[in-house]
Amino acid sequence: MSYKVIVWGTGLVGKAVLRHLLNNPHYEIAGVIVSSEEKNNRDIAEMLGIEATGIIASIDSASVLARDADVVAYFGPSAIYADINMANLTAALRAGKHVVDTSMGVFENPSRAPQELLDQIDQACAVHGKSFFSGGIDPGFANDLFPLTLLGVCAQVEKIRTIEFIDAGTYPDQESLIQMGLKSKSEDTAVLSLEGIMSAVWGGPLYMIADALGVEVQETREIYDRWFATEAVDYAMGRVEVGECAAHRVQLQGIVDGEVKIIIDHYHRLFPDAAPDWQRPETNHVHANRIEIDGSPRIRQETVLEDPITGDGNAGTCLATGMRVINAIPAVCDAPSGILSTMDLPIIGGKGVMH
Repeated sequence: MSYKVIVWGTGLVGKAVLRHLLNNPHYEIAGVIVSSEEKNNRDIAEMLGIEATGIIASIDSASVLARDADVVAYFGPSAIYADINMANLTAALRAGKHVVDTSMGVFENPSRAPQELLDQIDQACAVHGKSFFSGGIDPGFANDLFPLTLLGVCAQVEKIRTIEFIDAGTYPDQESLIQMGLKSKSEDTAVLSLEGIMSAVWGGPLYMIADALGVEVQETREIYDRWFATEAVDYAMGRVEVGECAAHRVQLQGIVDGEVKIIIDHYHRLFPDAAPDWQRPETNHVHANRIEIDGSPRIRQETVLEDPITGDGNAGTCLATGMRVINAIPAVCDAPSGILSTMDLPIIGGKGVMH
């Protein structure tokens, strides 16, 4: 069966997906929605740097949503623009399309999402009996699918930790990283240091892991550390001055039976030698996703997602983030109406990706 897909959003993730979706026999691109006039009414080939496809991008979302399609793959802006994302997601559902999403990580674990947002998606799903799945952008699968799969082979678990190592200096969306706290000074208040922010962003997968283990999280603890540059350094996407944050560590801890048992951890470095005393991946100098499970068996899994030509970890991760939800489309279309999570989906392969 072939699925007709409307791709909404052509940023880092959207463009990476489009390039590969064109060659997948299980999917047909029914339309592409863009947000800027410079991309409007242009062949998507122009933004992808390939030969003409005949697929014309449009800024008129209503007209594209009116087309015959099974699903909208939504690759919108970050959750900072939640109002825009929610309006677009509900519009797609009300247009009679299933929706897969990478923009609103708050829905990665629906049981932890704000009720107001849940109600909006639930009501939109109910109009035509459609389903909604958000894979998260962190990437979500590294904080739920990876650890949940490994937990399924364990006889005993004492502690589990997921770690994301990012080469932040080559990440194209520098604005979002700076908003989080990179390039801030010691006297500045970083957004991620504000109480409750980490729990709001990463509490979903932490509690999903707890649910999978059948344990109760009594509380979460948030730890934010910054490493400040001791000299000015030019990096791929900018420059960090002396005294500015060149690396930060973001850690959310889940307390079970009075002890730290579940950890969601992040290390972001603007240049490879930043924060030399902090933990690094074992298989790449700066970029990887790692799962550590203390128990029986003891597990250490590290995954490096790279662009096959350039070796860029950010490009590889953005593509994988998008393909996680694309490959989930058949399962989402077959699922009952409503909001889905990783726990609701079967094992998902990659139909059509070997071609």
